[in-house]
Amino acid sequence: MKGSQGRHELKHYISYADVLQLRARLPHVAGLDKNAIQGNGYRVKSLYFDNYNDKVLKEKIDGVNEREKFRLRLYNDNTSFIRLEKKSKKNGICFKESTVITEEECRRLLDGDIAVLKENGSALCMELYTKMHYQQLRAKNIVDYQRDAFIYPMGNARVTLDYDIRTSGNIYGFLNPEPVPIPVSGVYILEVKYDNFLPEIIRGMVSLYSRRSTAFSKYAVTRIF
Repeated sequence: MKGSQGRHELKHYISYADVLQLRARLPHVAGLDKNAIQGNGYRVKSLYFDNYNDKVLKEKIDGVNEREKFRLRLYNDNTSFIRLEKKSKKNGICFKESTVITEEECRRLLDGDIAVLKENGSALCMELYTKMHYQQLRAKNIVDYQRDAFIYPMGNARVTLDYDIRTSGNIYGFLNPEPVPIPVSGVYILEVKYDNFLPEIIRGMVSLYSRRSTAFSKYAVTRIF
């Protein structure tokens, strides 16, 4: 299992014009993410877990200080590398843990065979296995989107532009290469992540007048949508 130190995350609703502006600015100072295969971008598909009472969704909407969510994630529809991730937030700082599962393990999990998590044996799989028992977590919905990502080494800064966001409640479509069917129109998101400090050059690059930080969640937006 791979964990990380806590990171700061800033999120902003932006316009398509902002996307074009940032695409023009950022390559002058920041490198491309390793997952990029088409121009600057790549495709991200996530499958989120929640319970019958929508615990994860409600905690997000209510702004609960300490909260967590589990998801499966793959890139560019590549089913040979699937990650189980746990994202948690405490006092405004974000933490992420991850482990790799196989396509076969993922298929069994989608079919409701949660024993596969116990068989995997990783600490994160065991935690999800336990919470699927006691919190009744289940795979809930898919969030699919295009991402342009830029890396700046100082401060471990990462800037992403997310767009063409799509959603589906058909969890069995997670491993299918076909596009997720339901678009969430007109939503463009800027995310800035960093460790202990945000370099001034990146702060200046992503400075967009009238754009305020927001508690945006793709999972929450697509569930409400």
